[in-house]
Amino acid sequence: MSRLMHGEGSIQSDTVRLSTEQRKSLSPVSSPLPTTPSVDSTQAWIADAWRDAVAERLQPGERTLVALELDLDRRLRYGAGLLVLTDRALLARAPGEADWQRFPLRPDSRLELHDHAGAAALELFEADQRLAVWRFTLGGNPVAMRLLRRFDELRGRPAAAHVPADEPASQCDRCGADIPATAEECPQCEAELAVGPSSRTLFRLWRFARPYRGQLLAGFLLTLAATAATLVPPYLTMPLMDRVLIPYQNGAPLDTTLVGWLLSGLLASAVVAWGLGWARTYILALVSERIGADLRTATYDHLMHLSLQYFGGKRTGDLIARIGAETDRINLFLSLHLLDFATDLLVIIMTTAVLVSIDPWLALVTLLPLPFIVWLIHLVRDRLKHGFEKVDRIWGEVTNVLADTIPGIRVVKAFAQEKRESNRFREANRLNLTVNDRVNRVWSLFSPTVTLLTEVGLLIVWGFGIWLVTRDQVTVGVLTAFLAYISRFYTRLDSMSRFVSFMQKAAAGAKRIFDILDHVSSVPEATRPVALPQVSGRIELRNAGFRYGSRSVTRGVNLTIEPGEMIGLVGHSGSGKSTLVNLICRFYDVTEGAVLVDDIDVRSVPVAAYRRSIGLVLQEPFLFFGTIADNIAYGKPEATRAEVIAAARAAHAHEFILRLPHGYDSLVGERGQALSGGERQRISIARALLIDPRILILDEATSSVDTQTEKEIQRALDNLVAGRTTIAIAHRLSTLRRANRLVVLDRGQVVEVGGHDELMAREGAYFRLYQAQARNVDTEESLPDWGAQTPHPVRVASKV
Repeated sequence: MSRLMHGEGSIQSDTVRLSTEQRKSLSPVSSPLPTTPSVDSTQAWIADAWRDAVAERLQPGERTLVALELDLDRRLRYGAGLLVLTDRALLARAPGEADWQRFPLRPDSRLELHDHAGAAALELFEADQRLAVWRFTLGGNPVAMRLLRRFDELRGRPAAAHVPADEPASQCDRCGADIPATAEECPQCEAELAVGPSSRTLFRLWRFARPYRGQLLAGFLLTLAATAATLVPPYLTMPLMDRVLIPYQNGAPLDTTLVGWLLSGLLASAVVAWGLGWARTYILALVSERIGADLRTATYDHLMHLSLQYFGGKRTGDLIARIGAETDRINLFLSLHLLDFATDLLVIIMTTAVLVSIDPWLALVTLLPLPFIVWLIHLVRDRLKHGFEKVDRIWGEVTNVLADTIPGIRVVKAFAQEKRESNRFREANRLNLTVNDRVNRVWSLFSPTVTLLTEVGLLIVWGFGIWLVTRDQVTVGVLTAFLAYISRFYTRLDSMSRFVSFMQKAAAGAKRIFDILDHVSSVPEATRPVALPQVSGRIELRNAGFRYGSRSVTRGVNLTIEPGEMIGLVGHSGSGKSTLVNLICRFYDVTEGAVLVDDIDVRSVPVAAYRRSIGLVLQEPFLFFGTIADNIAYGKPEATRAEVIAAARAAHAHEFILRLPHGYDSLVGERGQALSGGERQRISIARALLIDPRILILDEATSSVDTQTEKEIQRALDNLVAGRTTIAIAHRLSTLRRANRLVVLDRGQVVEVGGHDELMAREGAYFRLYQAQARNVDTEESLPDWGAQTPHPVRVASKV
């Protein structure tokens, strides 16, 4: 859908005489609008192609307020139209119509907004008479909400009279959160971007480190001992200079015994530091790897228990990047950078103590650059905090392109879109490069600045130390030791300053991981679960309703299915058939009413225990990479080979499996690409047969195969449905003749229930569906009043 906006911009026409006030209402607005504009201060943004047409129909002084582009005609085919609210009237040109209509705003005028299953409509009434109806896809719903509010304001009614303040208008495509009708952007995403990753997030990793606190304590003690060992050599240089080298230079005999002891001490300290450092690094590396593995496992486990609603708002590549790249980054931080930081911190603390013990004034001069470095670290950290999170998000977009393109490579090649996908990846990679350049611009200035400050500090120590030597306040040996310690001090300080970059990267990764771990499933486990007895298969939907964001998908559904009964769900696309099945499977929870199995509310039963009693055969069967036997036994991994073969025989799959090179041990390829569509479907049926479910869901199981394959699948389905409560969805109504009852859905409600002959005799909704399908036409009479079904794909008109 083309861009829909309001509030900035205007209409300009060189051919129409307009008043000064009117031209102001149509001219571009350079300054941002206030948060709550008055009616007179808001103008509609209107696309260039509509400007002249709208301007010609405005009266002198009339101002445009909100413009909504219409993209569905009265038969729900795509088209281009426009609805404009002014301060005096509604101007409209519906898709497929050449004439404009003008509806003056009267005291008894009212607008009503309806939406369902991807389509929405605005209806204009005067008193009880409907004057017009305009249709559009749900992408225009936020603008329609604003138009409705402004219309109510003009009519003197409270704003958002038809939309409760807490009712969501749409769902965020990135995070899946509800966007209120009064909000321009997703509040959750805006809050995340505004706050940014905090370094405190890293402390939440302690829950994963707690099981290894013994090893961590040992690693800390080894670090302390290794750091102490590295501080011994500079201390030994004082007697080496003052008691050996300088006296020898002045003519005194060389004390070989003392030299031997001092050199042995230097060698021993080096060997001890090496051994302790090796042990420390090895232990902490093992711990960090286990923390990283536990973090990945916990995140994946939590992800598996989230509802389908969560996955509907996420990109596959982004989730893969979080579990893969982000946990690797955290693991590297814990095993390397955090260890280096701890060592640097201990060296600085212990070195400072040694320096103060040697000469307090010289130590004070050494610490002069420290406050400037700390201030610089604080300044850069704030800038890097948001930068690294943006880097992570953009990298997720790069991964998303790969996750989209590689599984769909056949479609890419079939439509010769290799260049287009390469351009998509190049653009995502360019954005990644741009964001990284911004971060590197800050970091490249920070690191040399710290180095410069440390060099200046070293220069100050040299100057002050030489002055002290000339005053005989310190010896040359003391100054030499001091300079050795200072060199280590500033080297560690420089290394510690670089730690801020690694810490912010790890914090950004930890935040994205905890975004998953903190998400609560919309299909929660019962706090006091009820044990599910042997399921007989009786299903009852009691006044069941479901809303997806602001969309009312089903409402007021009352239906009882007896054990062993086969029910066929029929209706237009978007009528709520799949939603009803999702509610029964508890992929989603009802927002009103209840779903009961054997008179038990499914929300009170453990999710896994309940779903084990349900077999599912989808329109597009999904097979995992592995052998045919593994895929058949997916729902029952402990199944014997004999049970797998028996299920395959019942699904009429045994014969074609034996024709494969390795039989049941043949690899099916990624997503089953090595098999035909009919073969994949029969494997899916065998998979459902093996778990012996009491409730069976068939979702368009034969819609995408040829007639001969459909017959073979139908024979397999006959074995599958025997003695089970079965709910079947099919667009081919002829495939549902064996159903005990047919349930006809329209706009999320049950409109008819009965057998085929009974419903045909009524000549109602089912009769019209059947006749339309038999004649292969889509008559006007078969459509709902304002169009709830998916737009008819006859043609796609160019959008304005």
